[in-house]
Amino acid sequence: MEVLRGSTVDGRPFRPGEDRTLSTFTTPAGHEEVDRYWVNAPFAYAVVTYDADASEHRYHVVEPDTDEFTAALLDRIVVDIRDPLLYRAPETDADDVVGESVLREELTALLQQYGVDVDATTYHSVLYYLYRDFVGYGKIDALLHDSHIEDVSCDGYDLPVFVYHDEYTDIETNVVFSGEELDDYVVRLAQRSGRHVSVGNPVVSTTLPDGSRAELSLGREVTPRGSAFTIRQYADEPFTPIDLIEYGTFSVETMAYLWLCIEHNKSLIFAGGTASGKTTAMNAVSMFIPPRAKVLTIEDTRELSLHHDNWLASVTREQLHDGTDIDMYDLLRSALRHRPEYIVVGEVRGEEAVTLFQAMNTGHTTFSTMHADSIETVINRLENEPINVPRAMVQSLDLLSVQTLTRLEGERVRRSKVVGEIGGIDQRTGELDYSSAFQWDVQTDTFTRSDSDLLSEIQAERGWSRSELLAEVRRRERFLETLHERGVNDYRRFTALVNEYYADPEAATARLVDGLEATERS
Repeated sequence: MEVLRGSTVDGRPFRPGEDRTLSTFTTPAGHEEVDRYWVNAPFAYAVVTYDADASEHRYHVVEPDTDEFTAALLDRIVVDIRDPLLYRAPETDADDVVGESVLREELTALLQQYGVDVDATTYHSVLYYLYRDFVGYGKIDALLHDSHIEDVSCDGYDLPVFVYHDEYTDIETNVVFSGEELDDYVVRLAQRSGRHVSVGNPVVSTTLPDGSRAELSLGREVTPRGSAFTIRQYADEPFTPIDLIEYGTFSVETMAYLWLCIEHNKSLIFAGGTASGKTTAMNAVSMFIPPRAKVLTIEDTRELSLHHDNWLASVTREQLHDGTDIDMYDLLRSALRHRPEYIVVGEVRGEEAVTLFQAMNTGHTTFSTMHADSIETVINRLENEPINVPRAMVQSLDLLSVQTLTRLEGERVRRSKVVGEIGGIDQRTGELDYSSAFQWDVQTDTFTRSDSDLLSEIQAERGWSRSELLAEVRRRERFLETLHERGVNDYRRFTALVNEYYADPEAATARLVDGLEATERS
């Protein structure tokens, strides 16, 4: 009779002060809790403990508790809710299959059909796991909600997932995937990003719907310990030059110098090792591109984000069924027909580099990244296999910024190790000349400036005197310093202010400085 009559389920929002606590955590024996914070309030939080015996930190994802009844109920609902969700999917406008409101309605309807009376804590625990697994990213959903985490990495079956935390660096978590579970999860990640992964095509690089970059491997053929994945997260909003100044990656003087060079169509490459901040720096300085200039970006996976009106983004495509692959070389050739003034290429590593340097020689300003740890290494990689750019074409590159991820006072920091200028070919030795415009001093964590041939070129192009050039450089330094002091690091606001500067440099600087002084007086 209870089943026939049904039940009444209150689907109201969770009330933290009134309802029972959703999740509890017990510190493991021998561990000391050192940090605790919400990652998806009020459902999931993270606890970081320290194991003194192992001398390592451990990251614990704490999600709503499930007793035997709740676990059995959840298993039943997962089976029964699939058909209604598939039926309602066309009605939703969200990028995901369903939204939270749809899940809530279907869950409430099922519980009423079952004739099950559940309290608010059980209801929201079940709702959380349904949303996590149907709309979110399953077991690692809480990790991807953590703004402190940059990378999430699973290395195989029954192995703990590792994350790179901005405070605790590489740290083991309590999340583990079993064999079949991990295979299914890798396939699901590929499907959600519109790609296909299989035994015949076991390695896939892709971009997830939230913009994260994922590297996927299926099975044991290429990864003997089983399926694996690495997800690199990016900030919801891109870093600005002001952020990089705040973090000490660049100095104000270096940023003002890069700004002047970018405005005057100097091409540059950001080089460095993995996670050294190459793409982040390139994306940030791209905000200095003049407001009406046509910009075209070319990437394997979407990482760049510009607040620019005249911006055309393009991404490579891997053949799925019909058609052919479209690689970076194809996109670059097509890009030149769009007549862009600035071409931003995610990374150069093959035949597209020759076309990129041809574009430099024909007057296009280009930005790109490359894996290399010095100016000499960049030049050597460009001139040799598999890139093979002729030395005469390499000299069309103007600037190189070599990024590094290093330790400073016990913390991992990113720094621009050197900003170099590429000169011509030495007639005596036949080698390519280069010089350093800015050099990072690791002992003092400061940047030293040297004479710049590029600034002399800009001076000649503009018909400035030396004093006029230095005055312009100082004005831009003051402008950036004022933005830094005022904490203007929203990329939309920053871009708008740079655009104001392009329209009227003196008025924009005066208005900004006066505003800061008024704030200080008040």
